[in-house]
Amino acid sequence: MARLLLIRHGQASFGADDYDALSEIGHEQARTLGRSFAERGIRPALIVRGDMRRHDETAAGIVEGLKEPVGTVVDAGWNEFDFQHVVAVHQPDFGTARTATTPRAFQEIFEAATARWFSGEHDAEYAESFTTFRERVTAALDRLDTGQDIAVVSSGGPIAMAASLLTTGSAAAWAALNRVSVNTGVTKVIAGSRGLSLSTFNEHTHVEADRRLLTYR
Repeated sequence: MARLLLIRHGQASFGADDYDALSEIGHEQARTLGRSFAERGIRPALIVRGDMRRHDETAAGIVEGLKEPVGTVVDAGWNEFDFQHVVAVHQPDFGTARTATTPRAFQEIFEAATARWFSGEHDAEYAESFTTFRERVTAALDRLDTGQDIAVVSSGGPIAMAASLLTTGSAAAWAALNRVSVNTGVTKVIAGSRGLSLSTFNEHTHVEADRRLLTYR
C-alpha cells in the first residue's frame, strides 16, 4: 500500500516582517526530518507542496536531510488559509499590534477568530469561507497519485482538515486537530483498496530528542 505523508512546514518567523520565511529552527526541523526519513528508509517518490515560501523552504530542507534528489510538484490547494485575514476580520486592529503580540496572546486571538470563521455564520465577510477551504483541501487530497509514496508539505490547517475528513467524514475535528499540530509533524495516510485511511496523526519523534525543535507556532 502506498503512503501519503502529510508534513506541516517548519517553524515560520512569528512577529517578523516576512512571517512566511522559516526561522533558523524551522530550517533545522526540516533537515532533521529529512535525516530521520533517511535513517528509517523512507524515501518518497515525489514531494507535493503548497506554493508558500515556508512550504518551499521546508521541502528543500527535507531533501537536504535525505541527501538524495526528490522531484517536487507545486499544488496551491495545499496552501494554508489566510489566517491573518481571518484574524483581522475578527479583530480589525490586530495588524497594527501584531509585532508586539506574544505567541500565547496570539493563540487566544487565533482560536477565537477561527471559531468564528468555522461557524459558517459570517461567510460573506471572508475572502475564502470555511466551506470553500474544506472543498479546496478535499480537491487537493483527491488529486494525489495514490499509487506511490508521496510526501506532501503543507500547513497545519489543511492537514488537520484532511485528518478530520478521513476520520469523521466531516470537518468536525478540524479545530481540535489544528490546535495541536507540531512543526514538521507527519500525518500518515494509507492508500489501499478501500481508499484513503488515516494511520497516524502529527507524529514528531524526530524533534522530541531536542526540545528546542518542538514548536507549535
